[in-house]
Amino acid sequence: MSESVLQEAERLIHGPRHETYAHPLDDLGATGRMWAAMLTGFLGHEVPDIPAEYVAMMMVAVKLSRESRHHQRDNLVDAAGYAGCAEMVIQERARRAGAK
Repeated sequence: MSESVLQEAERLIHGPRHETYAHPLDDLGATGRMWAAMLTGFLGHEVPDIPAEYVAMMMVAVKLSRESRHHQRDNLVDAAGYAGCAEMVIQERARRAGAK
């Protein structure tokens, strides 16, 4: 039996992608800072950093938008993976706050 979408997403976010990109709090946090800087330039006023969990949720929206136009398994795997990353961000932020 082949992996389900959820099983594949779980394997990816806790395996190869985690090893390649580091923890989602750090990786998606860097993306949120970059997006804020780009939006600041575009909008012409200061935009606060976009929190890592919001980056993950916006990436879920990208994947669902793509899926709504054309089914591709990767869209569903990635949407599930980004949802899992959002959970990892929330847990890791709490862990780091408790470690202080």
